[in-house]
Amino acid sequence: MSRSSAVVLAVDLGTGGPKVALVDLGGAVLDSRHERVEPRVSAHGAALQDPNDWWRAVRQATRELLEAHPRTAGSLAAVAATGQWGSTVPVDDSGEAVGDCMLWMDSRGGEHARRVLGGRVSVEGFAPRTILEWIRRAGGAPSTEGNDPLGHRLWIRHEEPDLYRRTATFLEPLDYLNARFCGEVAASQTSMLLSWLTDNRRLAQVDYDPTLLRLAQVDPARLPRLVPTGATVGTTGAAVAEDLGIPEGVPVVTALPDLLSATLGSGAIAMYEAHLAISTSAWVGCHTPSKKTSVAKQMATVPSAMGDRYVLANNHETAGVCLEWARSLLVTAEDSLTAPRASSLADLDAVAATTASGSGGVLFAPWLNGERSPVADADLRGGFHNLSLSTTRAELLRSVLEGVAHNNRWLLEASESVLRKPLGSPRVIGGGAQSDLWCQIHADVLGRPLRRVEEPLLANVRGAAFFAGISLGLLDPAEVPGRVAVERTFAPDPDARAVHDAMHREFVRLHRIEKGMYRRLAALR
Repeated sequence: MSRSSAVVLAVDLGTGGPKVALVDLGGAVLDSRHERVEPRVSAHGAALQDPNDWWRAVRQATRELLEAHPRTAGSLAAVAATGQWGSTVPVDDSGEAVGDCMLWMDSRGGEHARRVLGGRVSVEGFAPRTILEWIRRAGGAPSTEGNDPLGHRLWIRHEEPDLYRRTATFLEPLDYLNARFCGEVAASQTSMLLSWLTDNRRLAQVDYDPTLLRLAQVDPARLPRLVPTGATVGTTGAAVAEDLGIPEGVPVVTALPDLLSATLGSGAIAMYEAHLAISTSAWVGCHTPSKKTSVAKQMATVPSAMGDRYVLANNHETAGVCLEWARSLLVTAEDSLTAPRASSLADLDAVAATTASGSGGVLFAPWLNGERSPVADADLRGGFHNLSLSTTRAELLRSVLEGVAHNNRWLLEASESVLRKPLGSPRVIGGGAQSDLWCQIHADVLGRPLRRVEEPLLANVRGAAFFAGISLGLLDPAEVPGRVAVERTFAPDPDARAVHDAMHREFVRLHRIEKGMYRRLAALR
């Protein structure tokens, strides 16, 4: 197949459901569909989705795309999956789910994780020798909060023994999708990153590290076999081809966590060239030449999609979801936000834009589900600060947008301190980046220009397609930056600098001031 005609079926499995797209190797998204799948979240730490709902959504979207673009079927060069990571799907020998997926937000395994990771003397919740071994080998470690694969596996093992007995393999959601596409249960060093079970001092590992397996108290028989990142896991079989309306024999490449596909899809692939994702969650990423870890700030560099470098990994639990939450709670009055018109980000932007920078002094903490970086604290919760009788709803809405931006500034500056490198003017991607107002607020709060790429919501499917092209020898990595255009640059408003700098100083103090209160309140939940 020629490079010019190659098309990739790319799936971006977000927490809100999969985006499925047809993407050519020039970076053009020919068409896409988004099928919503809602997570089931409880106040007791559970966050679940049915993996069969993902597959039904992928099936529906794929059939619609191929019916709308029948000529692309003959040009399909690969299937590539990307999206959420740090979640856990229990599957049987054939790769079929035998229970719900425990999402990256699910923290029920925290008590079990702390027993495995801690000791009589603890450093950030870890036995000193344990954390040193993990950082030395993997560059990072499982969470003591239980909101990652270690906590998930321990929860199922100890609290759901029947499900544990039925489970042949614990998979990341992306590797589950690959198993459905090609029938092969497998993973890679990159898709398994948040299990922290490979020796990441060396890239391209295809074996689990025996010492880390022992520290994690994991049964290696219940882990997927590892293949090289960028390998072809398998090809689409006759049954799935008929079911989805795609050709038989299409290569399925190893799945990528959304951070890695976003790094490619943003076009920011040079060393220390950053991107900022404003999605359901948020993160700052960039390529680096070596492995580096900060336990204190809960971030590390991990093996990247490109095979010869690392990428900075960190995460905010909540970003775009804060705006969805605010809309569901605050959109009730008789004004321009009255339902059913209030269904778009633009509606909220229009109201938030009616008030000035600083939101009338209202400061919003966006920690609606705890936090990961630059502090790991599952007990943290969100809140509006400095409300008064004169506070308006426009100020509340704008404070949500500004609060997420302050959180991202906190993360960006922490990332620069860990890397000891300036990260300049990040490219911005994600659904939140579609908002001109939110991009401008971020530029103002961060005090630096932001460069928005074209179709920022589709950066991940674009990156997944680039990865497939690179893996199959159809695309040279050096061509990637030229295939991602910057659609607009947002320059910071100097008149807003003073108020945002003052409010940011208060923002970064909130965790230190309030963490004790939230820990005590968590005991009442």
